[in-house]
Amino acid sequence: MLTTTLLAAIFTLAPAVSPDLPARPEEIEFGVLRFETPEASQFRHELSNGVPVYLAPSREFPLVNIALSFKGGDDLDPADAVGLARATAAMIRRGGTTTVSAADLDERFDYLAAIANVGAGKWATSANLNALSSNLDEATALFFDMLRHPAFDQSKLDIWKAETLERMRQRNDDAGPILDREWAALLYGRDHFEARQITRQSLDAITRARMEAFHARICHPGNVIVAVTGDFEVSDMLERLERLLGKGSGWAKGEPVPDPPPPQATFAPGTYHVEKEIPQGKVFIGMRGIARDDPDYFAALVMNDILGGGGFTSRITRRVRSDEGLAYSAGSRLAPEVWYPGEWRAGFQSKNETVALATKIVMEEIERIRTEPVSDEEIETSISQFVETFPRSFESKPAMLSIFVNDEWTRRPPGFWKNWRENVAKVTKEDVRRVAERMLQPDQIAIFVVGRWDEIYPGDRAGRASMSDFFDGNVEHLPLRDPLTQQPVN
Repeated sequence: MLTTTLLAAIFTLAPAVSPDLPARPEEIEFGVLRFETPEASQFRHELSNGVPVYLAPSREFPLVNIALSFKGGDDLDPADAVGLARATAAMIRRGGTTTVSAADLDERFDYLAAIANVGAGKWATSANLNALSSNLDEATALFFDMLRHPAFDQSKLDIWKAETLERMRQRNDDAGPILDREWAALLYGRDHFEARQITRQSLDAITRARMEAFHARICHPGNVIVAVTGDFEVSDMLERLERLLGKGSGWAKGEPVPDPPPPQATFAPGTYHVEKEIPQGKVFIGMRGIARDDPDYFAALVMNDILGGGGFTSRITRRVRSDEGLAYSAGSRLAPEVWYPGEWRAGFQSKNETVALATKIVMEEIERIRTEPVSDEEIETSISQFVETFPRSFESKPAMLSIFVNDEWTRRPPGFWKNWRENVAKVTKEDVRRVAERMLQPDQIAIFVVGRWDEIYPGDRAGRASMSDFFDGNVEHLPLRDPLTQQPVN
């Protein structure tokens, strides 16, 4: 036991408490944190031939990341060769160069402790190099040789096709991929690039010659934006990129790729179903949404957050998941596209017999936000979380430059990010109701279900809801499609 003398000594030696320190933690006052939105112009440069280059040096690690964004991806796939963009991207990395074999290319990147990747997306193809600053010259020379002179090794292409075919065989194993592809077809039309699916036939149509033509169309200085972060000097990096991409590089500047085409199909509301022997039905409820530059974008952002996009504070999540216990995950998403309207949709997965009840609750919440003002607490919570988390979009330099590259490709209006928080904060309760009334029209909504219809249609045992409550009980039963041909299975 400590003696009185020892205790006295301990308290004597303890540091004195500052008179400015509050007595309790909740009394601590924090200063206002201010975040100034970075301007793209602070980081943008141009090479001699006009190639845009964004540079953001940092000294945290002796690493450099070079990212090239070429416009063009799935949107450029020929109708008879869906998957060509992704095959080309994969083979640029995996297929070697005209002077370095595929195996040697891998070995050299490994020796340099460098990571190189190439991948195609919906409308852009990206190439990334992460390398040590100490051997950057050698790594970039190898990387740009790979981009400029891919060999498209046939044996590597055969392996990629076999891997892709095996993944295709698994398309119907889970409800998620079935719902995703059928929903995309409903939204955009089965022939639009947003919904097209690679098949065995289109896979067979992908050849080295077609990949070479695709590569020549998109991979050139007239169709690229470059972003570099890491351990480098700006002047040195501009000189290096000038040698690799500029006028003196010998890399011909071709024509830029046009914008992706808008869908031509008309969205058809109604109830849709694909049969799948699963204990839980997987459901999307939604419609075509707005384009990215719509004047109501900010109001729609807040509206969706309150309705279902804000996690546990949102209405759909709270009622379907928390109050009723009908689904582990339930919510909504707003996904505007740049060149044409995107989508709004709610989604959940629930036991077959409670699918109708969960659907009814979602429809009730859609109607409520269309016709009744949201509460002060809801709109304040939503706006606050958007404003307070806004700096996260720019918390890393690669993420920041990625935003700037995307903005340049898509010609985002000037001042968008600088005024973003102010525009969110301007959204009123009436704006939320008005945009909900405009966007979420009940007669324009589609309900899409994957699951066992004989268990889903009758609804819950308590009789609170059945699928006959929607669209007068009418439903279009769509066939399951063969995973390799995408033709209906009889």
